[in-house]
Amino acid sequence: MASVTERDWYDWHRDYDEPDTALARRLAAVQDQIRAALDAAPPGPLHAISLCAGQGRDLIGVLARHPRRDDVTARLVELDPRNAAAARGAAEAAGLPRVEVVTGDAALTDHYAGMVPAYLVLACGVFGNLTDDDVRRTIGYCIQLCAHGGTVVWTRGRWEPDLVPQISDWFADRGFEPFWVSDPAEGLGAGAHRFAATPVSLERGVRMFTFTGHHPRTGPARRRPLRDFYPERPAACPAHGSVVSAGPRESACIAPPTAASPRQAPASRPACPADSGVVSAGPREPACVP
Repeated sequence: MASVTERDWYDWHRDYDEPDTALARRLAAVQDQIRAALDAAPPGPLHAISLCAGQGRDLIGVLARHPRRDDVTARLVELDPRNAAAARGAAEAAGLPRVEVVTGDAALTDHYAGMVPAYLVLACGVFGNLTDDDVRRTIGYCIQLCAHGGTVVWTRGRWEPDLVPQISDWFADRGFEPFWVSDPAEGLGAGAHRFAATPVSLERGVRMFTFTGHHPRTGPARRRPLRDFYPERPAACPAHGSVVSAGPRESACIAPPTAASPRQAPASRPACPADSGVVSAGPREPACVP
């Protein structure tokens, strides 16, 4: 996966400039859902956030021409400084002073403090670069990010086995209602879900997911090696087992290794609380044509 995770995400955005590419078609579909959410928004100020925002072409492209543009305060979080600079330049050129671009790790919940729960949450190009468990975990955190009545717009490539139906089920489990999901015949995976439940307070100081990248033909790794889940310090499990974080409000214990199968060295990251995910990076439209 080295060649995938080391992709030049700035150069990757060039496909958006070619109208017949799958990325360009996906961008148009995502922008349609952003417009629909803004068209249905209640009057007054609105907050929007974007995880792994890349160059912000989806949100900035819509706000530049939308009648609600002056009502929206947005925060885009992007790790690649070149993409972040491009997003800032696009917002300035469009006359959008309320669009803030943060150069940083989009998986850190602290980046969204003061902006959530938001009416519009963009997670495009994120799910296509995560393991299945991290997709589920990130959806779990959306109940902290999205306001009641707000919309999460997301993308995910339709590699086999197709995870899009399961993603819709995970959103439903968290109190979201489907507004739109792309048809498989369209050759892209994207959706918009509206939050019908009550948001919970943002949990500060945790990471929601690990950005793994993906293979263009086969997609991301569906699972991480078990050693990635071992905490650096022992946890309170019976018989000296270890805690595996399974997403917001969930955890599980695993049995200790036997002498025949010694435990590998622990990861260098610190132990995550049971409610946390793990680390992330990468731009928001990272490469699957999710």
